[in-house]
Amino acid sequence: MEGIEHRTVEVNGIKMHIAEKGEGPVVLLLHGFPELWYSWRHQIVSLASSGYKAVAPDLRGYGDTDAPTSIHSYSSLQIVGDLIALIDILGVEKVFVVGHDWGAYMAWHLCLFRPDRVKALVNLSIQYVPRNPWLKPTEGCRAGFGDDFYLCRMQEPGEMEAEFARVGAETVIKKYLTSRDLSLLMIPKKTGFGSSPDDKPIILPTWLSQEDVDYYANKLEKRGFTGGINYYRAYDLTWELTAAWTNAQVKVPAKFIVGDLDYIYQLHGSKEYIHSGAFKKDVPLLEEIIVMEGAAHCIQQERPAEISKHICDFIKKF
Repeated sequence: MEGIEHRTVEVNGIKMHIAEKGEGPVVLLLHGFPELWYSWRHQIVSLASSGYKAVAPDLRGYGDTDAPTSIHSYSSLQIVGDLIALIDILGVEKVFVVGHDWGAYMAWHLCLFRPDRVKALVNLSIQYVPRNPWLKPTEGCRAGFGDDFYLCRMQEPGEMEAEFARVGAETVIKKYLTSRDLSLLMIPKKTGFGSSPDDKPIILPTWLSQEDVDYYANKLEKRGFTGGINYYRAYDLTWELTAAWTNAQVKVPAKFIVGDLDYIYQLHGSKEYIHSGAFKKDVPLLEEIIVMEGAAHCIQQERPAEISKHICDFIKKF
């Protein structure tokens, strides 16, 4: 992590922490849940060495960035507002954007709302989610996957915070970053998030050290989980606020990368949407879809060199 600089900037009414390194065209790196700028540590170094300025914020609600208390502060309009303000502070007209998990969702919306500020997009793990004008997202998830589906369980204020506190930030991080199957997405009320006395200890893979886990866990223990969980709680709010973009296309050059073991890719409907042509219809400038064999959800940490190369190979064309 040598040479990565940190500072706090004021954007859209909040103070945001950013990590940055390098000189050249700006590449904005957006993390997911329950992560931090740190998820891009490998890409920051690689991009900087390739002639780019890598900028990775702690998104609103995470790490050393402010976490407003209201759920209404976490719709995609607020998050994209933060990002546009950050781009302005960086003093550039356009940036390259790379997103993962919730960061990918927000990156899709950044490109949907303000394509004039984005040169090209590389998104990981989360495909574009077109707005269904007849069904709220939580209602669709409940109908398709049941009340124990993680997004449904996140809705009640305080409930998942208490559950995560029960098992501890370290266990939450280990499970989210290393899980390779759909079981993570179901949180039964009877058993909760797991971590019973009969659970086997989580063996860390070679790409994730205890030092890495400790960094995440320490920040989460200080900040708490509410900010990150509020992204899920604002999902329906985003749906309500984005009615004007129903059937709108994302018109930014894009590349999408997913691991074949990613639990989101394994969800019913994901593969069909990605590979049927529907994805390309919604994102007409989608140039590449990469499915990496043997890789799971946290693909930029699991396969850092490959992901960094995929990013550079794509954005250098612009």
